[in-house]
Amino acid sequence: MKRRRTSHIILAAGGTGGHVFPAAALKQELLRRGHEVTLITDSRGYQYREDFEDIKVRKINSVALSDLGVFGKLLALPRIIGSISDAKFILKGMKRPPGIVVGFGGYPAFPTIKAALSLGIPTCIHEQNAVLGRVNRHLAKSVDAVALSFEKTQKSKLEKYNQLVVTGNPVREEIVELGDKFYPDIGDERIFRILVIGGSQGASIFGEVVPQAISTLPRALQMRLQITQQCREEDIDRVREIYANTKIAVELSTFITNIPQCLEWSHLVIGRAGASTIAELTASGRAGILVPYPHATDDHQTENTREIVLNGGAWLFNQKDFNAAQLAKLLQRLSKRPRDVLRASEEARKIGKPYATKDLADLVERLALVKGDSRSIQTEEPEPVPEKTIEDGDSNE
Repeated sequence: MKRRRTSHIILAAGGTGGHVFPAAALKQELLRRGHEVTLITDSRGYQYREDFEDIKVRKINSVALSDLGVFGKLLALPRIIGSISDAKFILKGMKRPPGIVVGFGGYPAFPTIKAALSLGIPTCIHEQNAVLGRVNRHLAKSVDAVALSFEKTQKSKLEKYNQLVVTGNPVREEIVELGDKFYPDIGDERIFRILVIGGSQGASIFGEVVPQAISTLPRALQMRLQITQQCREEDIDRVREIYANTKIAVELSTFITNIPQCLEWSHLVIGRAGASTIAELTASGRAGILVPYPHATDDHQTENTREIVLNGGAWLFNQKDFNAAQLAKLLQRLSKRPRDVLRASEEARKIGKPYATKDLADLVERLALVKGDSRSIQTEEPEPVPEKTIEDGDSNE
């Protein structure tokens, strides 16, 4: 009977959904392969715990250094050391020794990777954006491997890393599967479906610009449109009132939980340019109108758009140029030339990395089984997934 070696793999991710969602996609693939998986996160990442109900979740404190000046960083040093000690305590106290720790950038990853390095546990980091993040920049030369989402990643010193692999950015399997399905019919007289998303918590600018632009379109075009839009809670009533004066079928919500289903019927997506958004558009093959968040660290959202825009898969607006008149003009042109939307969707799909989750899992598994702790199990009887357990960092496992 065949046996398969498995490991206990620790994922360190928190902060925003951009760090957490790739970790959730990798978690699903690792569980499918029979590995045990634990997530170490912070209070912000803990808000996404529904995506990790099938594994153990441990919570530690983290410090956002980018928001602090030099004096603030000095004052935060004891907290940083404390976070590393907490992560070390968690790793040492696990019933099954970790085979590897995988960091996804963001501040919860820093103490966890540092703790793993001090304990001699294999480590790997994954960068979602086209600019190497500050935490990953600090850790990259020390870890066993660096996985990138973009081949041309800014602020990376490739020659100084132990191992470098371009895997792409993991997305949910349901979204990857959309790339192999038929694109929704689009034509001069057919329904034109638009999905408006603004990151994990919406963006006020879309609540301002999009409904204003839609309200100025010709009535005949308005009647063809179907729109699903994510709004901030404080904006949703105002946005609903603007749409009420149009002939458009509109669905508004403060959080969209069924993104794969929404992408499946969408022809066009309007949104920010976070790494997860770009990965989802290119994996599913959907055209986008992208407005990078202008205050993103190192302007990484603009860098994220370069490949998809250069290849004709999306239209790019700087936020200062994103207004109702310009958006209405583009939407009217695209409605008259639906083949442009179809062509952009095809180009987006060409640059997608649908095997990103598998490729990252291969890298992590290889490091864990060669360098870390592993055990053999029968492939016909996979090791059961641990029951949901959520514990704070000051408790024993």
